Amino acid sequence: MRRTYEDLVQEAEQVSVDGWDFSWLDGRATEERPSWGYSRLIGERMAGARAALDIQTGGGEILAGLPSLPPVTVATEGWPPNLRLAASRLRPRGARVVASDEDARLPFAAGTFDLVTSRHPVKTWWEEIARVLEPGGTYLSQQVGPRSVAELYEYFLGPQGEGHRQPDDAVAEAEAAGLEVVDLRFERLRMEFRDIGAVIYFLRKVIWTVPGFSVERYAGRLRELHDLIEAEGPFVAHSARFLIEARRPDGQAA
Repeated sequence: MRRTYEDLVQEAEQVSVDGWDFSWLDGRATEERPSWGYSRLIGERMAGARAALDIQTGGGEILAGLPSLPPVTVATEGWPPNLRLAASRLRPRGARVVASDEDARLPFAAGTFDLVTSRHPVKTWWEEIARVLEPGGTYLSQQVGPRSVAELYEYFLGPQGEGHRQPDDAVAEAEAAGLEVVDLRFERLRMEFRDIGAVIYFLRKVIWTVPGFSVERYAGRLRELHDLIEAEGPFVAHSARFLIEARRPDGQAA
């Protein structure tokens, strides 16, 4: 039996969107994963690290799922609900969780970490990453690329142009901060939204996709999209992801 538009909307408006766990979308939306396997890569690097920092950790989901963590593991997060979730997940693993906004300087001494990681950072402050890395240390990050989920946000906002988050810009910024980029990979990945509740949940959780989104504000377009999905099947979009690895050269002064 098909659920009504009103039922789907009510459910998606009421469910919690704290943390960075998307399991509520199981069976309702899908997204291809990048071929490089970020969690596997991070797990391998963490296993060999001495002191690691995960920036903008969200709810700590990635670190909490790794088989082992370095002797010194620190995570930063700025959004209070995620900060609480990250602490509950990571402190039992011996990791320290520190409150730090993405626009603030990292609250650590220069050369503290041999590994810095970040998955889907809102902002990458390359100078700060270079500062807290020790000589020979590595930054490894999976980032959102240009025009990610463009089909979805342009459905609500209209044409938006080429956008930002270009991988080549990230390389230039890393090099300007004194880092050496040793790996760069980019992929576009298919996404499917199978009901309007999945769309609403996604836009509530990933708030920068459609800034200022609310069901009330976009009621007409949401109802039209519901009817489209019911008539034609899943709404298809494409995410953009790139992997970047940068190294602080040996012997570089702090």
